[in-house]
Amino acid sequence: MIVKVLLPLILFFIMFSLGLGLRGRDFSRVLKFPVAFGLGLINQVVLLPLVALGLAYAFGLEPVFAVGLMILALCPGGVTSNLLARLAGGNAPLSISLTAVTSLLSIFTVPLLVAFSVNHFMGEDAPPVDMTMVGLMMFLITAVPVAIGMVLTAKSPALVEKIAPGVSRAAVVLFVVIIVAALAKNWEVFSSNLGTLGPAAVLLNLVMLGVGLASAKALRLDGRDASTISIESGVQNGTLAITVGSFVAGVNGLPPETVPAAVYSITMYFVCVPFVFWRRRS
Repeated sequence: MIVKVLLPLILFFIMFSLGLGLRGRDFSRVLKFPVAFGLGLINQVVLLPLVALGLAYAFGLEPVFAVGLMILALCPGGVTSNLLARLAGGNAPLSISLTAVTSLLSIFTVPLLVAFSVNHFMGEDAPPVDMTMVGLMMFLITAVPVAIGMVLTAKSPALVEKIAPGVSRAAVVLFVVIIVAALAKNWEVFSSNLGTLGPAAVLLNLVMLGVGLASAKALRLDGRDASTISIESGVQNGTLAITVGSFVAGVNGLPPETVPAAVYSITMYFVCVPFVFWRRRS
């Protein structure tokens, strides 16, 4: 019930909340800051999966956890990265543009790279991954709700302005519900592997925040853009990762493949909140 109905509906609602306030010009804004946008895209689509791959080997993660970490690294930032970028005094339009474009790209990139990760780490024990179905699922639970939110914004801006704060708060609550459910379902697995998964999740977050900041400084981007690139590079959509992991595992309930995303979704705040306050002050 949770995986087949409730989880996709919750993610649909969260992505709908991302679409509220988005307009077509948010996609064309990339032309205003092509260097910053291109850097953020490379960091998230190319470097992040490579870092996750390296950490999976460095920590000797079990195949199911390695796959879960890779799925997490393949997912876009989502609403959380936009919120953190705003709180850090970053470039909000750049953050929204990156999230919007990477969310659309994920429809094509996630199925291919998830299939590779499953086969690479699990070998003969790998479950069959239907890339067409994964791609369709990504479209239905990411692109469609975002599009609905954008249409509602265009047609009824006054209504959206009124309901957006409540929708955002509800999205946060539902996000917490999914994380708690994933941990509760896999509590024994979580507690027995926290010593490995915790440091791996923290390092993934720290390394990508650092890579984002260093690469932005190397290209001489201003502080606001640097904060945004760093956060967009280092913050992933844990709810989407849990949904994809559940779908790929093909079992009822929340499988062990979802545990890395659940752990990350908690440890992320211990890393990102101090980072946000530091960037805001500077």
